[in-house]
Amino acid sequence: MKYIFKKYEFETQELAETRIAALPHTEVDGESYPSHSHTVVKLGNVVQVEGTYDEEGNELTAPVLADMYSVDVLWRASEITVTDEEGNEEIDYPYGWVSKEITVEGNGVHTFAGRNF
Repeated sequence: MKYIFKKYEFETQELAETRIAALPHTEVDGESYPSHSHTVVKLGNVVQVEGTYDEEGNELTAPVLADMYSVDVLWRASEITVTDEEGNEEIDYPYGWVSKEITVEGNGVHTFAGRNF
């Protein structure tokens, strides 16, 4: 089984939630559940500069958070692969994800069970 690890930044949490909610879901007794096999991790506004604290844990300087809302996705390739008329396969990410993809140095603040980004 092939997976694709991608990192994303959205202007707001609400926009990220909208894109996540647009992934395939099914309704059961009025509740919505994902019907896709992708793994989505909401990282939020990650810390860019650590805060400082005294020996008693009191905050001396507040941490600095990123302006953008971060999300990591481990896409299940078989669910986003399309085949054209000639039999060529390509990855077709859901609407609104490609333009939000980012590249980070190393693995950033999160990885999936040791998978490298």
